Amino acid sequence: MAKALARHILVKTEAEAEQLKKRLANGEDFAVLAKKHSICPSAKRGGDLGEVRPGQMVRVIDQVIFKKPVRVVHGPVKSQFGYHLVQVFFRE
Repeated sequence: MAKALARHILVKTEAEAEQLKKRLANGEDFAVLAKKHSICPSAKRGGDLGEVRPGQMVRVIDQVIFKKPVRVVHGPVKSQFGYHLVQVFFRE
């Protein structure tokens, strides 16, 4: 059974997600930005989603977590909840 360790930042607008992605690219800390800006309950853990298995997240996020390269910030990815920036640390 596949599993991954991932974190994300969830915001309401694509523009806000793009701004945060630029800040991450400029070296700002993912966890700090997640705590300050993310509207997901995971924000208090710095956006940490913990160990994720296929089918646990909404489909578009699942696709990023299990199909895209690790250690890269992906997004903005739109879901019914808003716009996500997703980073996968590890996948097996």
